[in-house]
Amino acid sequence: MIWQINFSDLQEITHGRILQFIVERPVIELFTDSRKVIPMGTELFFAIPGARNDGHDFIRELYDTGVRQFVVQKTVDLGGYPEANFIQVSDTIDALQKISGHHRNQFQIPVIGITGSNGKTIIKEWLFQLLSGEYTIIKNPGSYNSQIGVPLSVWGIRHYHQLGIFEAGISTTGEMEKLEPIIQPTIGLFTNIGSAHDEGFKDIEVKIAEKLKLFRNSKILIYCKDHLDIRRQVRELDLPAFSWGLSDGADVSIRTLEDSYEVTTANENFTISLPFSDKASAENCFHCIATMLYLKYDPALIKKRIQSLRSVPMRLEMKEGINNCQIIDDSYNNDLAGLQISLDFLKSQYQKKKKSIILSDMQQTGLNDFEMAKKVADAANRSGLQSIICIGAGLFDHQNLFSAKSLFYRSTDDFLKSFNDDYFRDEIILIKGARSFHFEKIVNVLQRKVHGTLMEINLGSLIDNLNFFRSKLSGTKIMVMVKAFAYGSGSIEIANVLQYHRVDYLGVAYVDEGVDLRKNNITLPIMVMNPSEGSYDQLLQYGLEPEVYNFRMMKSFLNFLEKRTCRVHIKLDTGMHRLGFSDADLDDLIVALKENKNMEIASIFSHLAGADEERHDSFSRAQGEKFKSWANKISSSLGYRPLYHVLNSPGILRFPEMHFDMVRLGIGLYGIDPTPMKSSLRPVATLKTIISQIKYIPKGETIGYGRAGLATRDLKVATIAIGYADGFSRAFSGGKGEVLINGKRSPVIGNVCMDMTMVDVTDVEAKEGDEVIIFGEQLPIQEVAEKIGTIPYEILTSTSERVKRVFVAESI
Repeated sequence: MIWQINFSDLQEITHGRILQFIVERPVIELFTDSRKVIPMGTELFFAIPGARNDGHDFIRELYDTGVRQFVVQKTVDLGGYPEANFIQVSDTIDALQKISGHHRNQFQIPVIGITGSNGKTIIKEWLFQLLSGEYTIIKNPGSYNSQIGVPLSVWGIRHYHQLGIFEAGISTTGEMEKLEPIIQPTIGLFTNIGSAHDEGFKDIEVKIAEKLKLFRNSKILIYCKDHLDIRRQVRELDLPAFSWGLSDGADVSIRTLEDSYEVTTANENFTISLPFSDKASAENCFHCIATMLYLKYDPALIKKRIQSLRSVPMRLEMKEGINNCQIIDDSYNNDLAGLQISLDFLKSQYQKKKKSIILSDMQQTGLNDFEMAKKVADAANRSGLQSIICIGAGLFDHQNLFSAKSLFYRSTDDFLKSFNDDYFRDEIILIKGARSFHFEKIVNVLQRKVHGTLMEINLGSLIDNLNFFRSKLSGTKIMVMVKAFAYGSGSIEIANVLQYHRVDYLGVAYVDEGVDLRKNNITLPIMVMNPSEGSYDQLLQYGLEPEVYNFRMMKSFLNFLEKRTCRVHIKLDTGMHRLGFSDADLDDLIVALKENKNMEIASIFSHLAGADEERHDSFSRAQGEKFKSWANKISSSLGYRPLYHVLNSPGILRFPEMHFDMVRLGIGLYGIDPTPMKSSLRPVATLKTIISQIKYIPKGETIGYGRAGLATRDLKVATIAIGYADGFSRAFSGGKGEVLINGKRSPVIGNVCMDMTMVDVTDVEAKEGDEVIIFGEQLPIQEVAEKIGTIPYEILTSTSERVKRVFVAESI
């Protein structure tokens, strides 16, 4: 059955009120993010007001790009939108959910609904892999499991789908009741219960009860009977259930053998080996096995397909490539919803002007080759790509559908045989393919080879932190400091994300940092904090704005400018006593500014000396008052008011009365809370390496340079691929430093070497090639810094640029 919703249908579906109806249009695409709308005439934009961003603020911009259908919550002046349809509702998220629920009602396909604390996305992806041989499946792209993500996912159901697999996550009471009528699961799957989002629920009993509301109309609930709290409530609610576990009476009984498991049901008994050894993956596997058994899959087929499972990378990875390219690695999965997400991410990258894609046929879409190729071509053609490389017979046979410069190959091997190192140069390449095409081979060819140490930068966490600070502001502009290689995180890539997310200014320490950003298509205003006389010509050439902090620097810059003009930032010293004009300089400064109109004052600013510590609060407030008085005096003499700013990351959180016109966000963006307030910031950077070798050292032997490490017992010692040349300080020597290997702490033994370090893994299950965490979410950088009496700033910025940065974002 093929059907559609028209704009005129929305009033009845949402119980809203049509404000303006110009022409009937079908509703085919739903959008809540203004940056991802591709105007086609059939899109519907939901203006969602939030604590950090308000969709209503982007209606003008969207209209100018061609969007003509809007769902709004606030009052809108319709006079400026003569061609657009508008409907007003009491709650735009609720309207989105109602529309998606109405869409869901048109389809009678079976749906697996998944909830729980952990494992939801992995189980969903594995079930997709395991069941795709028999079903054409629709699923959430990535972890689109929220109040907005679920309806956007369910909207993707089409007439050719035979099974839905949707995950749902909630953070407080009342949310699941809204998601259940959208998903309408016929089969439920409850993964487990843990501490995630505990703050949104009275206790664990309430949390379980809220999650179980997803299954109130399901035909069956699949769960692990070993989770006693879940089992008790399932029994009390008398939900129809199909359980698995080690517990007596489970429908699928599991018994652990030496290197496998015995699985017993009322009708079957078989042994099965899992391709994973960790407890969490084993539990996720048995949720999938129980689901397949409920669906009457033959044990032999279950065993075969379980062995084909591989770890699911849950995000895109951006890596350095050959010939100054960047690689967006999404090489394991390809479906229509995931393709659009990956293309949206590619669209957000401005570092290179040229953008290309390598993609494979899409399998298990339920479409014939022409329909599949048409949908892929439509998505690719409207994404502004310079080149498209298609691999697979389905795309190969429909080359005429692609408008950009395109190359076609029937197989991955055909592409690799013809590959020329010079084909890609100075561009961003998205690599996205179905697993059967083994695109990891292509990634391996295109990726610049790196040693085992890398810093992983989570762009999703960085954006969350940006929005957290935005939520503390009201109309105040944000300058983000990307000096010192963006605190070790990679200036160009970070600046690109910030530009996409519409920050107002960037701040760098030196002119060459700003020049690098301009050369990589960063167009935001950039303040340079410490310009030198030899760099003035580049300041003007690249449109950079210098900080002016004393009369000597001002005079030399004015002499350079002659009759040219430049925007500058005036630094006042209100108590930091580092750089800046003092109180005694004010009168002469005002005279100089009035006499030299070729310096346009973009901002006046200062810096608090102790914004992060409560004991300095009275001094900080005195600095603020002093700054305001001095800045007002300068502004009144200029005849215009430049931007005022004094606050850094801790100041933003602790002194809202000093937000003024702009704030300067630095270390807080990277997930490090510089205050004792314990805010909800997320770590952005993870420094990791690998074990190069493991040795067994007898008691009494010494380890490393200077024989500084002594084996006081028989030891198992791992040599890891990081040293002080990578930024792992020699101060971590002699047991002061610890690293994390397979979830356990391992102390440094002996002295840190230039490129290697030895750690004690006697009590750790470890093997050569295992991952080693230097700092990250499970080993906080604050704790690492305290070990050697320093601060997180130093640990981050000390990480050498030879350590490759890999940028990750949500995928599929």
